[in-house]
Amino acid sequence: MKTIEIKNVTKKFNDRIAVNNLSFCTESGKIYGFLGPNGAGKTTTIRMIMGIIEPDSGEIKIFGEKISEKLKGQIGYIPEERGLYKKYKVIDLLLYFARLKGMSSEEARSNIKIWLDKVGLKDRANSKIEELSKGMQQNIQLIISLINDPNLIILDEPFVGLDPINARNMKEIILSLKESGKTVIFSTHQMNEAERLCDHIFLINNGVKVIDGSINDVKKKYSKNFVTVEFGNKAVNLEDIELIEKVYYEGNKVEIEIRKNSDYNELLRKLLERGEIKRFEISESSLESIFVEVVTNEV
Repeated sequence: MKTIEIKNVTKKFNDRIAVNNLSFCTESGKIYGFLGPNGAGKTTTIRMIMGIIEPDSGEIKIFGEKISEKLKGQIGYIPEERGLYKKYKVIDLLLYFARLKGMSSEEARSNIKIWLDKVGLKDRANSKIEELSKGMQQNIQLIISLINDPNLIILDEPFVGLDPINARNMKEIILSLKESGKTVIFSTHQMNEAERLCDHIFLINNGVKVIDGSINDVKKKYSKNFVTVEFGNKAVNLEDIELIEKVYYEGNKVEIEIRKNSDYNELLRKLLERGEIKRFEISESSLESIFVEVVTNEV
């Protein structure tokens, strides 16, 4: 089932084009990474999906319909700009937002108890928001976005400011949402998180879509073959070996980008002629290296 359909959407601010003829769609039961450098148009796109701002042209549909207040109730959203009522107690704030989303007091209290336990804050229900750490406050915003069990969840930079424990907890929650058939979109600069979690990624740059595909397909299309080699002594010059495209030196360790269709065994033989090898490891490009190369080439 399609949850979001964006067709030929453009948005300008004065003379600057923030989003340019953008199209993509999402389906239920998948995690989507929405990637791009600062100023690429990610937050503008998310705000248009949420109906906070209108596109100048093009069409956006959520669950087959144009955004409405009713549909907004089916979307869980954590914006990039965090904001909570600092003087409220946790329980009062969560009850307030749950009631705004149409939940009964009894249902809200039951769900709040479950969620506070999930994020490790069950003993902070009566604490004021201002008494919580930044990571705890972010967990409260997560509860607000999920309290009424929405089918579409949009998270703008959800890992910013989280310590390793809270980041791991956030990942577990995102994966559990996928398993329950929800659609999750998260905008992030943290490529390692996107690579671990996402089924599919969109990459935009200067408001234009440059990558749209599953993680596996993106890796197949853009990945380069790398070999990490650790020599017994300091690495010697290797750039004259014709199988090698580029070499990155770091003491006795080197990362080698090899030419397409090169023979790894032949490369190993040639490297052994240069010295003792303690490690020879074949790897593919990380999502981060693909991101950097694609964005750099697009500039």
